[in-house]
Formats: sequence, structure tokens, C-alpha cells
Amino acid sequence: MAARRRRQLAWHALSLVLGLLGAATGLSTASAQVGSDRYASIVVDAQNGTVLEEVSADALRHPASLAKLMTLYLAFEALRDRRISLDSLVPVSDYAASMEPTKLGLTPETRITVEQAIMGLVTRSANDAAVALGEMLGGSEIRFAQMMTLRARALGMAHSTFTNASGLPDPNAWTTARDLAVLARRLIYDFPGYYHYFSTPRFVFHGQVIFNHDNLLTSFPGVDGLKTGYTIASGHNLVTSAVRGGTRLVGVTLGCASNGERDVHMAALLTAGFAQEGVPVSQPPLVSARASRFSLIGSARAAEPDRRFEPRLHPVLQLHPAAAPHFGVQLGSFASERA
Repeated sequence: MAARRRRQLAWHALSLVLGLLGAATGLSTASAQVGSDRYASIVVDAQNGTVLEEVSADALRHPASLAKLMTLYLAFEALRDRRISLDSLVPVSDYAASMEPTKLGLTPETRITVEQAIMGLVTRSANDAAVALGEMLGGSEIRFAQMMTLRARALGMAHSTFTNASGLPDPNAWTTARDLAVLARRLIYDFPGYYHYFSTPRFVFHGQVIFNHDNLLTSFPGVDGLKTGYTIASGHNLVTSAVRGGTRLVGVTLGCASNGERDVHMAALLTAGFAQEGVPVSQPPLVSARASRFSLIGSARAAEPDRRFEPRLHPVLQLHPAAAPHFGVQLGSFASERA
């Protein structure tokens, strides 16, 4: 009975928090998106996978740049298995260099390490770096996309199909909010030595200072990753993890109308989730995207995840790179707005 009452209070607080945040930031409340045909969300306890909130969590949605989370999963797996190292150079093909619109500006002559490619993915959501990394790991992007989908199935992501390393629009690429929550949990707990890259606030690449797109890293206490994503078809998306009082939550929100609305909505979902878990929550944080971007400091290796508890996860099968097959053509990809 007490747990039920706590849930009722938490989700009553959610509507209040949405209203307060929306009024404070001048944005319409994100709850207006709940009925849209692109919207989906889920909040889970990261330790045990308990679902605290969900709306259309199994509805198929286009992944946009959230596909890069799977690209990074396979990269971390290769690092763990010592098939590559952080200092390994990533070959850049003409095809990878041609990726638009969000990119590092790679050319076939560019020297870029695996670590730099990883940071390019988690900060700028660089499509050229994602494709180059995928080609390195899979032999071709087509083969790598097959590896991504196979790994998704092994992780229990039953409704996810990946068609490229970057998440650039493809009508055959699909995922769900629930599947993305599964992937986020596995990234956190399968790779504790690499998860900290998701909290990278900025890094310098060939003279460019590149800032992380995730505003909640600096505006919501406890957030330490993971990834934003956007295309016209998918809307504004976010997968986030936050820790408070020894409790880690994973939140996914898909199909919001703007970056600001996405951030406000995620902050409200996490606030209500922590309240439901019995974690004391102070006044709701106010998202200030512009202010936070220019106060970012720190090293890419500075933050480590909270390891005070162990999740209930299961091992997955091992995949290894293979020569690219002689079939399969990706159709329907085109450039869109920034991820």
C-alpha cells in the first residue's frame, strides 16, 4: 500500500514538475507530446530493470543518432577483447568522409584514434567518425550494421534493427524505448571502464573545441550520460542515466518537438522516478542549455560510474568481425538536421 501511494505521489509530482519547468523556461510542457505518433518514453531502475514509467515503450520508432549507442557498444566490446586499443588508428574511407551533416570533417588523410572517434560520437554525434569506426570493426558498414542487429538480439532488444553505424535516416531502421533502455543498462554495466566517455563535456580535435550535445550533463544533478538523437522523422530523442542516493535510473524519451522540450521532459521523468524510488528530491532543476554549454570543463577520463551496486544482467554471445558480404545495398539515407 505504501509503495502504491509513493507511486501515486511521484507521478502526481511529475505533472507539477512539468508545469513548473515549462513555465520557468518559457516552453510548453512536454506532456503535450505524449499523444503524438512519435512519442515514447520509459524510466527504469538501472540495477534491476524495474519499469517505473512507460508510454508506448514497445512502439517502433526510428533511432536517429541513438543508433550510435550500439556502435559504441561494439567498439567497447572490441576494446575489452583487445582486438583494438584506444590508440589504434581508424582508417577513414572516402565513403566515411562523405557523411553529413554532423561530422568532425574527416578526410582519408586524417589521423584519428579509436579514443578520438569515441569522443566524437558522444559529443558531436559525428557521422563520419561513426562510419569509419564501423568499417574498421566490421569490414564494411553493411557488415557492421548486421553485427549491430545481431548484438541487439543477443542483448534482448527484440524490436531493434540497425541499417548503418550513424543512425542517418533509413526507413528500415527501427528501435523502441524499451530496447534503448536495455542497451543503456548494458553499456553502463558491461563496460564500467568505458562508460565515463558518455560524460565527456568537451574535447579538442585538430584545433576544434567540440561540446557535448547533452545539456542535462550540466543542468540536472546526477546525470552522467548517455546520448541525444534527432532526425525529422524521429523528433528529438534522449537516453539518459542519473544517480542519486545510490539509486541509478535510466530514462528514454523519444519524439519530442524540440531540444528544450526534450530536456525539460527528461528532467521531469527522472525527478518523478527518483521520488517513486524513495530518493529525496529537492526543488526541480531548471534546464539552461545555452548557459551550460559554455561552462563545460574537465577531462574525458575524469568521471567513473557509481559501482555501489551490481545489476542483474546476463552474458551474451560473442561476435567477431568478418569479411564484408557481397550483397545488401542501403537505400533511403539522406542528410538531416544535427543529431
